Amino acid sequence: MLYGLIGEKLGHSYSCEIHEKIADYHYELREIPREELTDFFAKRDFKGINVTIPYKEAVMPLLDEISDTAKAVGAVNTVVNRGGRLYGYNTDLAGMTAMLRRAGIDPSGKKALVLGTGGTSKTARAVAKSLGAREINVVSRNPGNGEISYDEMYKTADGVEVIINTTPVGMFPKPDAFAVEPEKFPNLSGAADAVYNPLTTEFISRARACGANAVNGLYMLVAQAAKAAELFFNDKTMTEKTDKVFSEIYKEKLNIVLIGMPGSGKTTIGKIVANALGREFCDTDGEFVKSNGAIADYFNSNGEAAFRDKESEIVSELGAKNGLVIATGGGAILRAENVKHLKQNGIVFFLDREVENIIPTSDRPLGSDREAIRKRYEERYPIYCSAADIKVDSNRDVNTVAADIEKAFNSMEGQV
Repeated sequence: MLYGLIGEKLGHSYSCEIHEKIADYHYELREIPREELTDFFAKRDFKGINVTIPYKEAVMPLLDEISDTAKAVGAVNTVVNRGGRLYGYNTDLAGMTAMLRRAGIDPSGKKALVLGTGGTSKTARAVAKSLGAREINVVSRNPGNGEISYDEMYKTADGVEVIINTTPVGMFPKPDAFAVEPEKFPNLSGAADAVYNPLTTEFISRARACGANAVNGLYMLVAQAAKAAELFFNDKTMTEKTDKVFSEIYKEKLNIVLIGMPGSGKTTIGKIVANALGREFCDTDGEFVKSNGAIADYFNSNGEAAFRDKESEIVSELGAKNGLVIATGGGAILRAENVKHLKQNGIVFFLDREVENIIPTSDRPLGSDREAIRKRYEERYPIYCSAADIKVDSNRDVNTVAADIEKAFNSMEGQV
């Protein structure tokens, strides 16, 4: 391995894609058990590597020189081999600082909480301090060395204005988990999460619902990678690519989700969009049929509740993936958990077709006649509007609607 990332578990990492967009070089992922870490560094068989959980502190005694910044932080995430000597740096500091500034999160004069005690936690503390935080409390499940417990944290929640999560809680494959409840912090103005997969963690989603500026860790990941590449190649132009690479990665990972009434064109339009963008198309109703047979038959035999349970399982599975075009069943948005799962990695388009233009069909249990369609439309329309990020008029030709969705998606800037 000449360039790459080392850590204990790397299945969730986007680092290869990011580094290979920054510059033309091969970047690898290598999972290393703790007992093999010393031997890996003793061989010095690399030119430049990044270091992630849980080795940002453990690598420090294995290096020849450490930058003043990394020493001050107490963690190394970038190592460069120069003539057989290993130099350690912390590019996470620059990455997190850039992330907070881009999101408009300003700790200056405020009380900040840092969740977790590992290497990224040390970076977060240094960043909050450098940006002028009035007070910084580190929160741990096993407090010591001046840290506080989660119970203690909630007792002083009124004074907290900024929270930075550096724990892996909420990371794929457990995206429904969250380290803290933002709703318990009445003065919360900023929330940052080092987790970047899913694109919108439960913590960030709930913080935004509370009115806080909130950002996930993808921009930090890209910014620190660009800074690392600068060190690998001694090329200061690498960091100039941060915004471009971030926007590209964000859109590549983002699902395009189509919601709307049965008969609003989701499947037809979704296939057109997927083909135009070179993406995989998935239909939640289609996935259901593959495993369970015709929806109408299943409805008649098992009832709506059983169908909705199966549908929720499919939505959760697809919502956790990246880069898809997903057409949903007409009633998928009836459960809040489904909307949450679709939004974890997706932007939601509501295909808004007037009820007069929706044709009843016998294979739709809740839309087999005109009266049933109208009733469902009136019940669901406000929910579609609430769940949607973008509403599209689908009373037009399907190719025109698809083109509008493609245009809206392609014009997006990274927003995580």
